[in-house]
Amino acid sequence: MRVCVIGTGYVGLVTGACLAHIGHDVICIDNNEEKVKLMKSGQSPIFEPGLSEIMHSAIQAQKIEFSTDLAAGVAHGEILFIAVGTPPLPTGESDTRYVEAVARGIGENLNGGYKVIVNKSTVPIGSGDWVRMLVLDGIAERQKTLVTAGGVSSDDKLPEIVTEFDVVSNPEFLREGSAVHDTFNPDRIVLGGNSQRAVALMEQLYAPIVQRKYADDQSLPDVPILATDLSSAEMIKYAANAFLATKISFINEVANICDRVGADVTQVAKGIGLDSRIGKKFLQAGIGWGGSCFPKDVSALIHTADDYGYEAQLMKAAVSVNERQRLIALEKLQQVLKILKGKTVGLLGLTFKPDTDDLRDAPALILIEQLNRLGAKVKAYDPIISQTGMRHGLSGVLVETDAERLADGCDALVLVTEWQQFSTLDYVKMAKLMAHPVIIDGRNFLDPEAMIRAGFQYVGVGR
Repeated sequence: MRVCVIGTGYVGLVTGACLAHIGHDVICIDNNEEKVKLMKSGQSPIFEPGLSEIMHSAIQAQKIEFSTDLAAGVAHGEILFIAVGTPPLPTGESDTRYVEAVARGIGENLNGGYKVIVNKSTVPIGSGDWVRMLVLDGIAERQKTLVTAGGVSSDDKLPEIVTEFDVVSNPEFLREGSAVHDTFNPDRIVLGGNSQRAVALMEQLYAPIVQRKYADDQSLPDVPILATDLSSAEMIKYAANAFLATKISFINEVANICDRVGADVTQVAKGIGLDSRIGKKFLQAGIGWGGSCFPKDVSALIHTADDYGYEAQLMKAAVSVNERQRLIALEKLQQVLKILKGKTVGLLGLTFKPDTDDLRDAPALILIEQLNRLGAKVKAYDPIISQTGMRHGLSGVLVETDAERLADGCDALVLVTEWQQFSTLDYVKMAKLMAHPVIIDGRNFLDPEAMIRAGFQYVGVGR
């Protein structure tokens, strides 16, 4: 099938590359010329395991191309994905101006042939009908342009642009750091729409994935497809992320109680996770959630509830717990070191989670800000940030090139991101390089006994 993906962030680029990998003819559109040039050369502008390889093979097979020409993309695609960003506004609601621009642009370039326009961006509930309206506005704008260009009198009937389209909501459930894997091994595919024709085309598009032809375990049953109305599909995305964020905030509250009563939250999480009604996932206590999805989506759902006269108290509490949890590492540093002014603190990890280069709303940023406020010197080592030299959005921190340079002279280390590499560092050597061998394990990732044997004073979260 012919596919156009508009927007090449995490969702758009992964979606386009994976659809090309399974045999569809894909064109990815982005208005950033430098980014398009980079992708044409086969390089991914983001760090995502497996993505560069998928892109390279699709380019070699001539199944994917990259362009800034929206008109060419619209003309090419039977299915048009809108995959642009919807960042949060200060009010908590989503900034949908990029979605609006793309929807109008699609309308201005539609001209014959049936199209399925797919909302892949995380958009406010009700956006399916809104996108349809914007596309129709774009079509009307083009009609006016044709009148002006053709010199038609305002009394004459506007020339009709024959076009037919439907809008589908197809929320993504990709995790940064495993987005390629998640695309080929989804738990479910959600398709929201009012047109059986559009849903049938989407099912055809995803058939190889539904049939697990590219899955790790191809013997599993077909991937479930849930067909819903537009609003329910949009709500599913928000509700899923809000639930997972709340689950993390819950175990973090339990961890804080464990700290006070002498229980071990890792054992508590294991005990409750064995209950099939609860499950073990997202019960890892630590210093809170961040990234591009949870904060934005929970805030957007709270804002939507407010718009309709309902106070989402549980979700607001989850956000409040998370904001406080980000300061837990700071509290533990103060308990051990007392005064932080004049001390040097090293951060192991900067990104909001491992296997990504994403710093958006990362807990490390709050920690850096607060340590600077209290007069501490802050250093950091991150496997990706240190390697790439990315410093955008980072201030008040010295980024070191390796873990041993980080440890040298530090009064304490804080494990912020649970990169797998951090489980095999030479902690014996690092402890000897430090002024005070203290480590705050902000993710309960390290073995406490092993760290004590290495010479560290170990402090976990709720342990």
